Amino acid sequence: MTPDEQQIRDLVHTWMQASKAGDTATVLDLVTDDVVFLLPGRAPMRKDEFAAAAQSQAGPGAPRIEGEAEIQEVQVVGDWGFLWTRLWVKVTPPGAEAGMERSGYTLTVVRKEQGRWRLARDANLLTPVQPAD
Repeated sequence: MTPDEQQIRDLVHTWMQASKAGDTATVLDLVTDDVVFLLPGRAPMRKDEFAAAAQSQAGPGAPRIEGEAEIQEVQVVGDWGFLWTRLWVKVTPPGAEAGMERSGYTLTVVRKEQGRWRLARDANLLTPVQPAD
């Protein structure tokens, strides 16, 4: 594994840990200023909208976020890279016993800026997990 590939894998690990901890500042530091998130059924989301959504779910009374990311592939070409990941996320509101679960795949483009890999584009294809009967 190349150092760049390891750094990209570390970025995903840091993202997952910071999301679980409600550490919005760390999550926002992992994305480029021109980041674009593509989500099913809605217009693309830019950094300002993503930041507002993330900050509204942080602090006291925030939902509990759990997740697992299994990186399937990482490719690097110069200062650009991409990865696709199988992702599972569960968001549980305060006081609730059950949360909303989503799973599926993401396709992520990363860019190296000043020696650091940061998320630049993300296509999130997660869908709701159907409860077991």
